[in-house]
Amino acid sequence: MGPSASLSLVAMFHLVRSKNFYEMETEYNKNMLPGKNVDVSLSLHINRISGVDESKEEIALDVFLHVYWEDPRIWILGNTSQVELTWDKDPKFWIPDLYIRQLREMKVLTLFQDLASIRLYDNSTLRISIGATIIIKCDMDFVLYPLDVQTCAVDFGSYKYTLTDMKFHWRDDPLIFPSDFGDGFRLPRYVVSFVTDNRLNVIYYGDGNHSTARLVITLSRELRSHLLESYLPSTLFVVMSWGSFVVMPEVVPGRMVLLVTTLLSLVTMFDTIRNNSPSALELKCIEVWLISCTLFVFLALVEYFIVLFGMRYDKHWRHKKHDLDGGGSAPSRPPLFGSNKVHATSGNDVTGDEDMTIKAQLPTSQQQVLTTNNGPVQVVTSTGKLRFRLVARHVILYCGSPRGTLDQVSLALFPLCFILFSVLYWISYITESRRKSMAAMV
Repeated sequence: MGPSASLSLVAMFHLVRSKNFYEMETEYNKNMLPGKNVDVSLSLHINRISGVDESKEEIALDVFLHVYWEDPRIWILGNTSQVELTWDKDPKFWIPDLYIRQLREMKVLTLFQDLASIRLYDNSTLRISIGATIIIKCDMDFVLYPLDVQTCAVDFGSYKYTLTDMKFHWRDDPLIFPSDFGDGFRLPRYVVSFVTDNRLNVIYYGDGNHSTARLVITLSRELRSHLLESYLPSTLFVVMSWGSFVVMPEVVPGRMVLLVTTLLSLVTMFDTIRNNSPSALELKCIEVWLISCTLFVFLALVEYFIVLFGMRYDKHWRHKKHDLDGGGSAPSRPPLFGSNKVHATSGNDVTGDEDMTIKAQLPTSQQQVLTTNNGPVQVVTSTGKLRFRLVARHVILYCGSPRGTLDQVSLALFPLCFILFSVLYWISYITESRRKSMAAMV
């Protein structure tokens, strides 16, 4: 084909294009819907996750958004299956007013020009494709941190047209991912997955129900790093505190250094994790664990204080009884549930020696002696108070026993309580995490 034929084809193309634009401008109104119940279908090519900002509760995505709809007022002349139209921010034809409800910011990608295109198919279907970076606002709840699973729903719909005028839905292949996507985008702290909701979702904006196509973004936190960095060290600190129960109570510096150092380490860990973790309205899951571990170590320290007090009281009591008995052999401990009742007797039957014997059997603080000129001597005792003092004395002496009886009991009781707490902790929080995740998906 010669040069003249090529020029004639170019001229014919310009003539047809001019005629099409003339017919479009005279017979086409871009402000009117193509008809009732316009179907707008979407597909999304997710290129990558730019980042997740927990403090602002935002997710940044690099995507290519494809929007399809049919306008029977536009068609292609000839046998061409599709035509690429010139991108214009103020096009000459009707386009749907796409509204993303959770959108915080959208920036169209630009290299030499905006990464956007308009394509017309032979069945009067139009497609707009835009490459952009979008920032999505996601309502996050960090009460179950680090066992939390964040679920964010993103709604694509129209703000101007109601359900009777326009319906949004996903195409048969709604989501397209890169070849290295795998099970999800893996970030330093999250595994991100995407699911489309194919149900008819409706949102009320005040003037009627509006159709939306919903995309569900799920952020599953990587738990392995938290297990190694937080849970394992705190558990080891608690186990180390149990070593104080096998140290002789007389070795005060060694036992105190072990318990106090472990307690301060847990307090420092708690403060660091609290400052570096996202904020929540309630105590977070990991904070409950660290506070409980700190409480276990603190109780071990309190147990040692009780042992020291018992040892001191035991020595003081033994020396006092030794002096009262005239330096004899070590006395036996006072009876706990022995008879401490003293019956009143007549004055003729009570001698001075017997009166002194009755008084010697009772503590001085518990004796109330009532005498008259010629009447009997009556000794009244408070049985409840005496019994309480005896119980308290035996408990303290038991705690300060040189054989370390309380340490032996604590060495078995503390691990048992910690294991029970750990089982209840993990069962309750994992169950709650799964329940919230399922509720968000529904």
